Amino acid sequence: MSLALHSPVFIVLLPLSASLLCLAFSRIHRKLGAYVVQLALFGALISSLVTMRHVLAEGTKSVHYWMGNWAPPIGIEFVVDPLNTAVACMITFLAFVISFYSKPFLENEDWLHYGGYFTLYGLLTVGLCGMTVTGDVFNMYVYLEIMSLSGYGLIALGGHKSMLAAFRYLLVGTIGASLYLIGIGYLYAMTGSLNMADISERIQPFVNTPLFAFVVACFLIAFGIKMALFPLHGWQPDSYTFSHPGAAGFISGCMSKVPAYAMLRYFFYVFGIHNTVMGALMNVLGIMGICGILIGSVMALAQYDFRRMLAYSSVAQLGYIAVGMAMGNIYGFIGAVLHLINHAFMKSSLFLVVGGIAYRFGEVNLYRLGGLNKKMPVSSIATVLAVLSMIGIPPTCGFFSKWYLMLGAFEGQQYIFIAVLVVSSLLNAIYYVRIVEQMFVQREASLTEIHDPETKLGMPLSMVIPIGVTGLAILILGIYSSSLVTNIVEVGLPEVLLK
Repeated sequence: MSLALHSPVFIVLLPLSASLLCLAFSRIHRKLGAYVVQLALFGALISSLVTMRHVLAEGTKSVHYWMGNWAPPIGIEFVVDPLNTAVACMITFLAFVISFYSKPFLENEDWLHYGGYFTLYGLLTVGLCGMTVTGDVFNMYVYLEIMSLSGYGLIALGGHKSMLAAFRYLLVGTIGASLYLIGIGYLYAMTGSLNMADISERIQPFVNTPLFAFVVACFLIAFGIKMALFPLHGWQPDSYTFSHPGAAGFISGCMSKVPAYAMLRYFFYVFGIHNTVMGALMNVLGIMGICGILIGSVMALAQYDFRRMLAYSSVAQLGYIAVGMAMGNIYGFIGAVLHLINHAFMKSSLFLVVGGIAYRFGEVNLYRLGGLNKKMPVSSIATVLAVLSMIGIPPTCGFFSKWYLMLGAFEGQQYIFIAVLVVSSLLNAIYYVRIVEQMFVQREASLTEIHDPETKLGMPLSMVIPIGVTGLAILILGIYSSSLVTNIVEVGLPEVLLK
């Protein structure tokens, strides 16, 4: 029982401690620091699962953990509910699994680069988990910066081109972080508190004021930049394309989803959507989501670099989450949350496949994948599952998030959203099916192997297993989608949607 009570803090504390010690252990032995970080990530995953079990067993909306036993609003607290523990489980699971995938890319690195990589990797997990479970607005800024700085580093480790991409992201990301910090300042000026639960009560007299509108705009732009929401996505294609291939699956899967969850948490749980300012914001968010879906899909269609196509596809998929929030009803909210979780696994799986292709053949041209189903069977099967999910074919998980989005649009009589979702699915089918066609139908491409495949599966087992696990997760999430909705999402619905 004691473990369950303190498990929320271990989600962050374990990877933080391991990351700070990683370089010291790596100096002793090149791989020792990596083992310490991986062990901590496994501990964080177990802590997330224990926390979820504890929250569900409590039967309450949320469980509060006071840091240092200082009561809020003076002290910092972690607030865990069924929804954010599910997101924490998603982050820690992907972080742990993908940590094994990273190792073949680091075999020729010295202790400093090997340990430095896993230090940044662990700190990225810390930032993502901290943003998810914190109940303090300034504490979220701290974790946002930890996430961003470690993300910049992992992107820069991808090579010469990645440095420019990381620098561009740093410049734009700093603007986003600054806007968030400015928003916090004005929020504190209005409410005199930094605690989210406290702010949600004290902010009500100000919800129709220009100052509140300014704060909301700051948060929209700040989180919009961090989640690569159109038209604030300019940094993202290069960052995803040129980031370190060992971390690209984790970066693409989680680094944009946590800011999306933070936006959802502020708008639905702290500010509420039933006021004039938030009503206008939902209209803006809907327009941004529609534009992101359509333009991201069209841009993905024009790419021949597999990684860049996936990057623009992410812009479109994040538009789905924005559209679900903009609907402002229960079905739209469920669809947004489901797609946030589902897309993390879909995009992680695809980027792991791309990294495997680049590792073995040194290129990722979409039109040179012929015969890959024979050379890399697990990767090809995972690609098929991810493609079916992206298009929205049952029983993969992508179908169910799109289904709830359709229901939300129908309930709100927002038929433009239905039309956009249908058109987007058709565009997804066009540019994703060509990948499957190349892999399974086109004749074998003459690719030069730059790494020995080591196994009959085409890659080292440390790369094959994460690809297989994330691909299988796409199917499992689809099959158990109703359980996820009933036991997690519906239990954690915000009060503003239940009125």
